[in-house]
Amino acid sequence: MAGPCYEADAPGARLHRSLDALDLIYHRPSGMTHMVSEPVPQILAALAAGPADAAKIARRLAATHDFDANGAEDAIAARLAELEAVGLVRRA
Repeated sequence: MAGPCYEADAPGARLHRSLDALDLIYHRPSGMTHMVSEPVPQILAALAAGPADAAKIARRLAATHDFDANGAEDAIAARLAELEAVGLVRRA
């Protein structure tokens, strides 16, 4: 059974700056700045292609990164739940 589908605001709604191993994401709609690390920026970039569940995001990441999508859905689903809690993604 597929998990929940998520979407994110358009990339223009976020200002993203990389600082070594951390990334800062300023979310313009909320006015909040989030300090994140991999794979959060990559998940948000994958959602730019449209709403997706964890399995679809894993496949998108595998297509653009050196990443094995097998068995990654649980980890991605956990990150999506965290991103939902802070308002960077929402259920579609």
